[in-house]
Amino acid sequence: MENVTKNVFTETRMRGCNPSFVTTSDGVVVIDTPQLPTRAVQMRTDAEQHGPIRYLINTEHHVDHIFGNYYFKGAGEVVLHRGVYELFMVVYPELDPFAYAQEAIPTDDPEGAAIFPDRHRYYEDPNKGDIVFTGDLTLRVGGHTFELLHTPGHTPGQVAVYVPQERVVFTGDTVFSQCQTWLMTSRVDQWKTALDRIAELDVDHVVPGHGQVTTKQYLAVQRAMLMEWETAVAVAVAKGWSRQETVDRVHFKDRYPVDIGQEHMMDYINTLNAGSLYDKLTAG
Repeated sequence: MENVTKNVFTETRMRGCNPSFVTTSDGVVVIDTPQLPTRAVQMRTDAEQHGPIRYLINTEHHVDHIFGNYYFKGAGEVVLHRGVYELFMVVYPELDPFAYAQEAIPTDDPEGAAIFPDRHRYYEDPNKGDIVFTGDLTLRVGGHTFELLHTPGHTPGQVAVYVPQERVVFTGDTVFSQCQTWLMTSRVDQWKTALDRIAELDVDHVVPGHGQVTTKQYLAVQRAMLMEWETAVAVAVAKGWSRQETVDRVHFKDRYPVDIGQEHMMDYINTLNAGSLYDKLTAG
């Protein structure tokens, strides 16, 4: 894993989110878990070399941030916002999160097939959550403070994890660093407010949900991407384009690649981004 600071570790080079952990004088705090089984097991091993895991924080409910919780059973308390808890591994019409995790095994983690649970066994106890909160929450572990800030927009229960002693913030998917942004079920107005809140933090390092570790300067780039998407679809609506015409014509495929291991999702992302924004802008 990449050392962001002496005590902060993250992984940006595998399929899924950027799972991370922070070491303290009184144990380890994990932030999101790998969706790939063998990587989840390895990350737990790596983290526990620095001491017992005290907390596991999930920044959102999307499968690539939470599926690996299954392999962290017994390793600290799982902490998440109520918005994450209520949508944890919920099946959507457009995406079955369990099937999405399973389809990655042959291509990205074939050795993980041996420890991948069947659906029934997984849902019996996915390690969903021990501490469920609303609003913000502050945790203190050793000499470190972990400020869990409710930053909805990408998802309703989205949180950013600010660790002032390390001058770092883990944003979850509020930031996609130099890769395709997934909008789908998002609220762009809330998302922009979330970026404003993160911009007020005194940090040197921004650990995004996807892509390379960056700085606060990138928050403006993420904001611009949201505004470009929203404006492009708004212009399509103003021109009288139908939903299908908008989906066919509005895209940003040439702007950024899709994050690692999901290259085949380029059309899916752009189609759902355009369609979901069209639906919101034309809702009665």
